[in-house]
This record gives sequence, C-alpha cells and structure tokens, in this order.
Amino acid sequence: MFQFRHATAMCGRMVLALSIAERLTRARGDLRMGVPVVLCGAEGAALVAAVETLDAPRLADLRGFGVPVLAITARRAETLKARAYDGDLARIVPPADTGLDWLRSVADPADDLRTPMKGPLQSVRDGSADLARAALALAKSAHLLPAALLVPVENALALAGAHGLTLLSLAEIAPALAALPPMDEVVSARVPLVASSAGRVHVFRPDDGGEEHYAIEIGRPDRSKPVLARLHSACFTGDVLGSLKCDCGPQLRSALAQMGQEGAGVLLYLNQEGRGIGLANKMRAYSLQDQGFDTVEANHRLGFEDDERDFRIGAEILRKMGFSSVRLLTNNPKKLAMMESCGLHVTERVPLHAGETAENKAYLATKAAKSGHLL
Repeated sequence: MFQFRHATAMCGRMVLALSIAERLTRARGDLRMGVPVVLCGAEGAALVAAVETLDAPRLADLRGFGVPVLAITARRAETLKARAYDGDLARIVPPADTGLDWLRSVADPADDLRTPMKGPLQSVRDGSADLARAALALAKSAHLLPAALLVPVENALALAGAHGLTLLSLAEIAPALAALPPMDEVVSARVPLVASSAGRVHVFRPDDGGEEHYAIEIGRPDRSKPVLARLHSACFTGDVLGSLKCDCGPQLRSALAQMGQEGAGVLLYLNQEGRGIGLANKMRAYSLQDQGFDTVEANHRLGFEDDERDFRIGAEILRKMGFSSVRLLTNNPKKLAMMESCGLHVTERVPLHAGETAENKAYLATKAAKSGHLL
C-alpha cells in the first residue's frame, strides 16, 4: 500500500502537474467559454473575464468581488476618444449603473457609427497596468475581441481553488506569451496536386495545444541551396470560398503553380487567419469595411494592430525541414526582414502578382500605401 501511494504521489508531481503552456491553453479556453481566470503579479491580483463572452449572471458575480475596470487597447481607445494613460492600453472605469450592453458597445465597434457617443469615458491613470496588459494579450491569443474586465481581488490562490478557476502569474505568462512554442512534425504523406503530382504535405503541431501548421513540399528541394518558398497565411474566404475581396486564393494557387514549374519548392500554410486575429474578428473587420473603413482602419477600430501574425512560425518550420536559405515568394518586405531576423538567409525576393479584381482594388491599394507591400 505504501509503495502504491508513493508511486501515485510521484506520478502526480512528475506527470499530472500542468506546465505554463498547458495552463495558458486552459485559460484561453476558459475565456472563450465566458469563464473568468485569475491573474496575479507583484502589484496584486484580479479576476479577469473577456467582455465578448461574458454573460449577465457572471458580470453580477464579478461585481460582488469589487469594482471592475475595463481594459481596451490604445487602438480602440483612440477610436473612442478615451485617454490611454498606459501607452498601449486604456483602463476604463465603467459607470456603476451600466450593464453588459454598455461593456460590449465599448469593446465591439459594430455600432460605432449608429451610437458614436459611449462616454465621456474615465480612464485610470494611477497604479500598474501589468495585469490589464496580460489580460488583453490573453484575449488576443484566444482570438477574442481585445477587451477584458478586471476586478481586483485578494488571496488569489485561495479564490482560484475555491471556484475551480485557472490561476496564472505574470512572471510565468509574460515570457510564455512572447516565446514561440516548440513544434514538431506529426506526419507527412504524398498528396498529388494540380500544380504538381510530386506533392507532399507535412503537418507541424506546437506543444502548447495551439493550431497546427502545414508545409506543402513540391518535388525534392535541395537542402543545400536556397528553396523557393512562400509564407501563406490561411484565408478561409479567399482560399476556400473564392472571395473577391482579397488576392489570397489566386496567390496560393499561383505560388504552387510556380513551384510546380520549377520542380521544387515549399509553401508554408500558416493558420493565422485574418492577419492573426481569427476568422470571427476578420468578419467583424469585413463588416466595418462595408461601413467605409479600409482594412487597416477596421483592424484598429477593433483594437488590433495592422498585422498580428507571427512569421517566426514559418522560419521554425523551414529550419525543421532542413533549410537555411530561401528565395521568398512575397510582396511583403516585412516577411523578408522577419526571415533574416530568424536566421534564414533570403537570397532573393520573388514577386507574386495575382488576383487583382474590381472588388479588391482598394484593398490592394491600402496594403501598398499603409503596409508597404510592393504591388
């Protein structure tokens, strides 16, 4: 009996204890389901809930613990004419008599033009914003609107334990969110393609439970020479549905066709929909574009930066496949800089011009004027 208990205890410490990557994944899932998490740091602790998924009963419960503060990014604060004393974010004090509708109207710009006046909004200017900053980073990584409600609390460990909530410390999550999670190839298999019968799909999976990414290898590229490569971010609307609002689908097919003509290449299909903000937020951006905003303005009104993608993922996959230099199929100079900064030598930028339509002409012009694309 003693041996059994001892082995069980050892197993619990060595196998069952959750790593910070696993707890971050759990926290993202909690926020997406409307479940609060507990964040703690040197300046204190707070119950944190994503505004997008928060419901009225939980809002009432949160208010039972104290006075909430609403965190939004500086991009969203600029739209709302709120003061971002913390630089990259604003901490807003919700009026005592406001409910869920008001919180969501501040978080979501869908009705900004119909009801532009949300305030006046009172911003907090004292104290640390570290917990709010971490809360917004978590919401973004969960592909939710970057708006979070924080309620300061004491005895974070006891509170999390009593209510079964995920507890995260800033000392752990800040480096974990900034780091690229390790990833490994799960499997590869031959897939004959229209572009080339000599196609092979490799599936790479990060160890934090995040989305898988794919490498489509054409032919047998020589690892000792620069490989013709394309970093292609997933675009459900363009790649699958044939949307005319962007040039993604034609670029995907054109890149594969060019690799097929040369007999070798690697297309990295990275699951970073909507420049890294997720499909739901991309659709929100499309809705704002229908109101007259361009693609960059729409992202900013939602609270995001122009581009939230992480191209380090592509560099890591190429290294895992044995490549050290590339001929990069792209119109985006930022991809060149990112590849070089990750230790992959870019010997040539290969232009990729395809898919201009009457519907996406303004979109492409915005990419050139505001994002520096070479079109």
